[in-house]
Amino acid sequence: MAPEQTRAQLPGEITGLSSGRTPEAALARVMDDVDAYPWSTVSHAYGPAEDLPGLLRVLAEGEPDAAGEAVSELYGSVLHQGTVYAASAAVAPFLARVAAAGRSRADLLTLLGGMAESEDEHGVEQGTVRAAVAAQLPLMLPALSAGEPEVRRAAAWAVAHTREARAVLPSLRERWEREPEAPVRGELLGAVSRLAPAEGAALAREALAPTGAPAGQPAGAPHVLLAAVFACLDAGVPWDAAQHSALLSTLPADPLGSDSLDLDRTEPLHAVVEALLLRDTEEERAAVAALLDTALRDGRAEVRAEALWAAEQACRLSRGTRERLLPSLLPLLSDADSARGVVSLLGGIGAAAATAVPALLALATVNADAADDSTDSTDSTDSTGEGIGGDTDLADRALGVVAVLAPEKAAPLLARDLGRRPWALGSAAGIRAPEGTRFPFDRRLLAAIRVRLTEPDLPSGEPWQLTRLLRDWGALAAPALPELCALLPRHPQAAEAIAAIHGAEAPAEPAVVDVLRAAADGGPLVVAHALYRWTGETPELLRRLDKELAGGPEAVTRAAGAAGELGAVAAPLVPALRAAVSGADAAGTTSVLDADTAIAEALWRITRDASPAVPVLDSVFARAAGRYWFRRNALRAARAAALLGPAGRPLVPRLEALLADPEQAPVAVLALIAVAEPGSLDHRALADTVLTSAEQGASAPEACDALEALGATALTPDHVRRLGALAERDLRVVRWGLEDQVVRADDALRARARAVLGALTGDLSRAVPPDGRARPRPTPAPSG
Repeated sequence: MAPEQTRAQLPGEITGLSSGRTPEAALARVMDDVDAYPWSTVSHAYGPAEDLPGLLRVLAEGEPDAAGEAVSELYGSVLHQGTVYAASAAVAPFLARVAAAGRSRADLLTLLGGMAESEDEHGVEQGTVRAAVAAQLPLMLPALSAGEPEVRRAAAWAVAHTREARAVLPSLRERWEREPEAPVRGELLGAVSRLAPAEGAALAREALAPTGAPAGQPAGAPHVLLAAVFACLDAGVPWDAAQHSALLSTLPADPLGSDSLDLDRTEPLHAVVEALLLRDTEEERAAVAALLDTALRDGRAEVRAEALWAAEQACRLSRGTRERLLPSLLPLLSDADSARGVVSLLGGIGAAAATAVPALLALATVNADAADDSTDSTDSTDSTGEGIGGDTDLADRALGVVAVLAPEKAAPLLARDLGRRPWALGSAAGIRAPEGTRFPFDRRLLAAIRVRLTEPDLPSGEPWQLTRLLRDWGALAAPALPELCALLPRHPQAAEAIAAIHGAEAPAEPAVVDVLRAAADGGPLVVAHALYRWTGETPELLRRLDKELAGGPEAVTRAAGAAGELGAVAAPLVPALRAAVSGADAAGTTSVLDADTAIAEALWRITRDASPAVPVLDSVFARAAGRYWFRRNALRAARAAALLGPAGRPLVPRLEALLADPEQAPVAVLALIAVAEPGSLDHRALADTVLTSAEQGASAPEACDALEALGATALTPDHVRRLGALAERDLRVVRWGLEDQVVRADDALRARARAVLGALTGDLSRAVPPDGRARPRPTPAPSG
């Protein structure tokens, strides 16, 4: 729907309320037009907009509480999580008229501004909703002179988002000259900056250096100072001492941000740090370090808390910032108000936090010792005022960070008090550890785990963590077999550890087999797999897998994966695997597509015949094509196709179709290298494709693998430069994911990019060896 089509459908083309008409009469006219509009012809987030007349009537006639609820419902339907719809355009003139009549004025202006701001328009042409709001400017601009400051503020926010600079700027300038209220002045400055960045920056410089203020000492109100700082940032003005002082003078800023209309800037320090780092210059990185250092050393706990949150974001964006901040962070480990936040931050910044290990161990020890001497486990300061005694949770979290950074140092303390260290145990079990690492074997910890396994009522999740550790230790965990066997009836996941221990010299082996046989009879797949590992007997495992293959998609995926690992031994399951294929007409869900992919892979691994696998994978690709939520399914299918080698050549067109998506392209390139006719591939074009993916942070590790597989001849000098930038630039490539894994994932990518660059160019000085203690985890047994 084009903007002009939307406006043509709006009844009456009333651009203002007639002079001499009372608000009540004006509202009555609005309601007449509302009732005449064909609301069933337009939709919002929940379908046809037939509920909007009722909401508008509540706004026009209801009590304040009811009107507030109506506004909330409108946000949910016509501005749903930032998305706008045809109904949003249709309702805009009615919202503007109700507001102009004096009902819920600030709320409705804010809603209109949010609708105009949205770039996510569903079911209408781009700009349709903004145009519908802009058409109401004759009703909205007078609100800049309303008697209520909150209305003037909402009006400034709303009219600026129409992007109609010629119509709006004169009114904003006029209001700026005579506006007395600081929150409104701040919004006016932001509005001018949004429409005319250079003009906004000029106003900002005046606000940051008011006449008569001492040099370096801002005298303005916080709302105006923050607006001035952001106006300078938005205009690209270099960061300077005036902005530095102004921002720091507004801290703590939470009370200011609580009513901010700009939801992206409710935490100003966080937003400024992000904006400066994204400029990607050494000057701005130094400015961020100076800002955060000052804030982290502030005497107010609230300011330090804001600084810690901003520091976490800085470390996730910038590779070099964490080293700059560590000298400011480490002293805060002895501060009762800040220690918890520092521990959390250190746990997420990777190996660079290793210098904090002694302080973290001290924190874990002093709190553990204090807790042992007291029944009170709440936060308290010890008698000297120099420690944080009695906080067992803080001690646990500090030890959890050490368990990742220096596990050999964490093991003794973890063993000493295993039952009260759930966070540290989770880290040792791999929840927060880098992928591909395992906690080193420790005899004291093994003894503690054996005692812990005898507890009758272990907290939920702990059996899994304990058995995960034992599984990773393999044969070294053999002394724990009696406890694992006793645990097995209550917690079948103990079978994973029992399976991994097989091969140790265990006198109790016959007894273990007896326990496994008893548990496997009607038990879950993981137990049948453990029995197979211990005895080599296949009947029970094959029976169990056959049963799972007749189950739901998740069960089929598990069973197909286990069958594929067995290889030719699982040949009796081929009919069941074929029967479990969903077919091209089956319901398209992610779990169904994953199950089909697992079946195709299993059929290949068992039979080494691609003829049954290729059509199954082709069906998966067909159902996933062009569907955002099925991108991961297509990636799994591409990885399975790569296993087929040249036998998977019929799938080449499907794989080539994935190259347009940066998220899918690197995996598709790896698959094409494996299956396509070698001479048919343009290696340089493929190298460019995967580098583009990596630069966008999409499947960056696979992009490095693909570049290595393409070989040195595929790289142009520009490709080498771009790969070098991925390895050496300051801005992180990986920026999204679990908070405590983002930095580690990017560090791993950086090391991988350096290694690939060194291998392809012959410059071995670029190669960075992986963490020396990192060892692959054993392949887990099937769960279920």
